[in-house]
Amino acid sequence: MSSFELAAVTAELSKIIEKTRINKIYQLNPKTILLKIRSREGGEFNLLIEAGKRIHLTFHEFEKPKKPPNFCMALRKYLENGVIEKITQYDFERIVELNVRSGGQSYRLIAELFERGNILLVGSDGKIMHALTYRRMRDRNILRGEEYRYPPQRGVNPKNISLEHIYKLRDFGQMEVVRGLARLLGVGGFYTEEILLRAGVYKGRQCSSLSDEEAEAIFKGLREILSNVESGNYKPHLVVDGGGNYVGAAPFPLKKYCDFSLLEVETFNKALDEYYSKALQEQGVREIEEAAEREISKLERILKEQEKNLEELAEKTRIYRQIGDVIFSHLQELNHLVNRVMEEKRRGKSWDEIVKALVEEKRRGVYPSIFFESLNPDTLTLRVSVDNQTFDLNIRETAQRNASEYYERSKKIEDKIEGLRKAIEETIAKIESIKSEAGREIQRREKQRKPYRRREWYEKFRWFYSSEGFLVIGGRDASTNEVIIRKYMEENDIVFHADIPGSPFVVIKTHGRQPGEETINEAAQFTASYSRAWREQIRSIDVYWVKPEQISKAPPSGEYLPRGSFMIYGDRNYVRNVPLEVAIGVVREDDEWRIIGGSAKAISKRTNLYVKIVPGKTPSGKLAKEIRSILADMAPPGEKEEILNIPLEEIQAFIPLGKGDIENFRDSEC
Repeated sequence: MSSFELAAVTAELSKIIEKTRINKIYQLNPKTILLKIRSREGGEFNLLIEAGKRIHLTFHEFEKPKKPPNFCMALRKYLENGVIEKITQYDFERIVELNVRSGGQSYRLIAELFERGNILLVGSDGKIMHALTYRRMRDRNILRGEEYRYPPQRGVNPKNISLEHIYKLRDFGQMEVVRGLARLLGVGGFYTEEILLRAGVYKGRQCSSLSDEEAEAIFKGLREILSNVESGNYKPHLVVDGGGNYVGAAPFPLKKYCDFSLLEVETFNKALDEYYSKALQEQGVREIEEAAEREISKLERILKEQEKNLEELAEKTRIYRQIGDVIFSHLQELNHLVNRVMEEKRRGKSWDEIVKALVEEKRRGVYPSIFFESLNPDTLTLRVSVDNQTFDLNIRETAQRNASEYYERSKKIEDKIEGLRKAIEETIAKIESIKSEAGREIQRREKQRKPYRRREWYEKFRWFYSSEGFLVIGGRDASTNEVIIRKYMEENDIVFHADIPGSPFVVIKTHGRQPGEETINEAAQFTASYSRAWREQIRSIDVYWVKPEQISKAPPSGEYLPRGSFMIYGDRNYVRNVPLEVAIGVVREDDEWRIIGGSAKAISKRTNLYVKIVPGKTPSGKLAKEIRSILADMAPPGEKEEILNIPLEEIQAFIPLGKGDIENFRDSEC
């Protein structure tokens, strides 16, 4: 992540996680920690920090080590249950700080996201308490008990840069302008190239050749990017190539990506999460493939050796059997030759004399001496060549016994061949098993991570479709209440509010149609369930509805309306004693399972895979897991795994703020 991207993601995070409480801390690997945090309203977030690389909210689940490392234990000791008071980027560097108040003490959790980065816990005295990695360096030390010092500044802070600084680029002489600008600003090459593209200056130009006009254009390009960062007017998106692969993620459109497709995403945090999660998935797939290839390569070498041995053994058994056959076909001559050698030896002849006589007879073509090749006195073996087959005979045994020996050798080798064939089959089976297992694991990971689905405009709010087909939307907080009433409420809509402070504004989008009593009751229940009444464990409450013209942002004279609040004028139409209850289910759309929620009657018309929840005692995170597990058990066996892979935050999005329980209603309905 560059300094510009860190500025954008930190600006988003400050609106989301400041004043939230750290519930739990996990260390996923030697470089990555995960903070589970909860807002006052009960919302849950997961903040991922990877040293030297990234920081953003994540909506994916990670396998957590059973035994937390020492660094993780230290963070838990000091930071768990602490409140994140502030998150800031230090001096436009790739350093992010979380100021945490815990146990009456102040701490700084510092994430260094440059090369060889680190994560450190610093006390209120400015001294390092714990670090992911300890090291001594030329310009500073990361050691426990030493004062934390920021790394030396890499360049001029882009926020403080002036046109005079840009003119000084020419002092870099023959250096390429892209390198000179990167050195001047202390930022990476990617955004340096973006600045030059906006300025219309070729990146390979020599710094010394820059004109005043070009320097001014570079300054203007830098200010454009900084303006996008500082205004917070982001248009976060994923960058997609022609093959559907993610090339990058950006908080606003960049000229560098003009040749690619852009997939808009709700927040830059979400864009980063999608980009990195896919990159990690692809890396995981590559690791699985590489591990499988290494194992397969090793087994293939073994298989090749086994097949070579099999070929050699098959040749040996063929030769031994052939020798036995040759001996039997010349039994009389070979017996005569063996007996003659032994008789002459018994008569006192030397081995040399015997050999000399046999060689002479062979020269004259005397049978059976023509078979003679050599004699080995040490092993008492006679080498003969018969019918183009050369072999040894034990002169202490008869020719018949020698033939039997060769047949016996052939049989023993055949037994080895049988064992070797089984070993080859096992090796082939292992290769196929590794291929299949790797394929299944890759497929499982691909199923786990669904491609990013572009959200509908209303999915940023609470929403459901009524049993009569009307879209019903509701605010999640004061800000979204304000947006719904100001931007999305139209003339013929119907607006609901529970008779309690802390209720969402809920709007039935009528588009000129008249909703029936079913939709009115469902919208009323929706309003009641997502109001403060749920957190207060109230089981039923009155809800009223009004027309858009009865709503005004103008307060009575001398009064002030806080954000998300409106004045209601005229008569209110009440729906009395509305029970608090939300149905959450799954529906298959576009070949994937999606979570839906709302009135039980409305949800039951779209799917039979749903559960009902009511105010209770189970925390939101645990309740989401229980809901997912029950929905998976309801699904057809082949699709259970897909539902279990649905991210929990998609379920939590439909759970009202506060605790709840699953209502045991399925048996009674069956």
